[in-house]
Amino acid sequence: MEMVIDFPGGARVDSHFGPYTVATDQPPHGGGQGSAPTPFATFLASIGTCAGIYVLGFCRQRGISAEGIRIVQSLQANPLNGMVDKVLLDIQLPPEFPEKYKAAVIRSADQCAVKKHFEYPPQFEISTSTVGEPIVA
Repeated sequence: MEMVIDFPGGARVDSHFGPYTVATDQPPHGGGQGSAPTPFATFLASIGTCAGIYVLGFCRQRGISAEGIRIVQSLQANPLNGMVDKVLLDIQLPPEFPEKYKAAVIRSADQCAVKKHFEYPPQFEISTSTVGEPIVA
């Protein structure tokens, strides 16, 4: 999948792919207007929403209503460098959720493709090209 990243003004940086645009901005103290989440917040949201799609799929496959289910994501950061050390996902289930599926719903969230990419991270290659010229890798 190819994404095109552009700079629509101020501190906004947007990503375009297929029919979608993901807008990002910086908060006012970072030079932006706070009109959209930061790129890092968008990245973090992808973790929880990915786990959520697996939980939703689990429920749908078993005919269980997802109403009342929510995932609360929190972080633990390294106090020395501020980097995220741990992502915590708490799948909050309604009282009527079947007890026999509680461990299985955790296993389903654990299959999240975003999380799997942390376990086997890709390599990054960054280059430049001139607009209109073919990209040579």
